[in-house]
Amino acid sequence: MIRKVYVDVVAEFDSDGHIMPLAVKWEDGTRYEVDRVLDVRRAASLKAGGAGIRYTCRIMGKQACLWLEENRWFVEAKR
Repeated sequence: MIRKVYVDVVAEFDSDGHIMPLAVKWEDGTRYEVDRVLDVRRAASLKAGGAGIRYTCRIMGKQACLWLEENRWFVEAKR
């Protein structure tokens, strides 16, 4: 089962208004650096529900998706 987890994100905003996530802070306080953003597009989270701008990222060598839903960030996590 997948759940939606809201997380803290450190992000960079450029002069054109683009947002790039730099790090994700998990529920337990662990901070994960974003190695690279691979793709940015509007998309739905089909597993956890919700929609927004999906950032497909490489974090610790693994691919993960991070969504910006209105003004909150979330990830899909196992229960």
